[in-house]
Amino acid sequence: MDKYAIWASLQAKPGKEAEVAEFLKSALPLVQAEPQTNAWFAVQMGPSSFGIFDTFAAESGREAHLAGQVAAALMAKAPDLLAEPPKIHKIDVLASKPGK
Repeated sequence: MDKYAIWASLQAKPGKEAEVAEFLKSALPLVQAEPQTNAWFAVQMGPSSFGIFDTFAAESGREAHLAGQVAAALMAKAPDLLAEPPKIHKIDVLASKPGK
């Protein structure tokens, strides 16, 4: 079971919602190339509210992801796309049911 996770909440600037959605979709190939990222979800919770949730078996995987290409691209685009800096939370997984 993955015990380590990240929850990042993102608030799009007005008029940038579609660009944020496309950015998140475009990040999938980068995440697929990360061997220690076991699960990754980009979600939209409302018209301008987005999030990323990912899980890892070890802290080293979480740190590698935070230092990786997706995080770098997000921080580079944040001033143009987001109303505020991303809120990134390191969280612990207490229980899970992996997908098939």
